[in-house]
Parts: sequence; structure tokens; C-alpha cells
Amino acid sequence: MSLRIDRQHCYFDTQTLHEHLPASAVTIITDGARAMSAVEIKGQRIYITEAEADALTVAGAVDGRRHLKATNGDSVI
Repeated sequence: MSLRIDRQHCYFDTQTLHEHLPASAVTIITDGARAMSAVEIKGQRIYITEAEADALTVAGAVDGRRHLKATNGDSVI
């Protein structure tokens, strides 16, 4: 997967999706099962790094991420 941000426009390229969107049309979500950030475009979930998520929010994307908390007793969180 490749993500390019140019001004306030995002370019997502995967094997099955090639999409150009304004950043304001993108919402970043948290996939709790994978503990990763993602975006959903045309019904496809695309996983992104936290650095990519931060860059998208700076470009104008909606930040819908949730902070996850570990539930086992050994966690430092």
C-alpha cells in the first residue's frame, strides 16, 4: 500500500484500489482487534502507520481514533 499526501489531497494505491480524495473526506479509525489505525475507502479497510495517520490529520482528515488500553495485569499501560 502506498499513501501520498499533496497539500490537502490523499492518494491511496493498493493492488485493488487507486483513489484520490480530499483529506477532509477521509476518517481515520482504530481497529481494536488489531490495535492499528486504518481508513475505509470504497468498502476496503486500509491499515496505516501512526505517522501516516498523524500526517493525514494535519492535511485535514477527521481523527476518529480511540486510545486502547491493555487489559492484562502485566501491562505497563
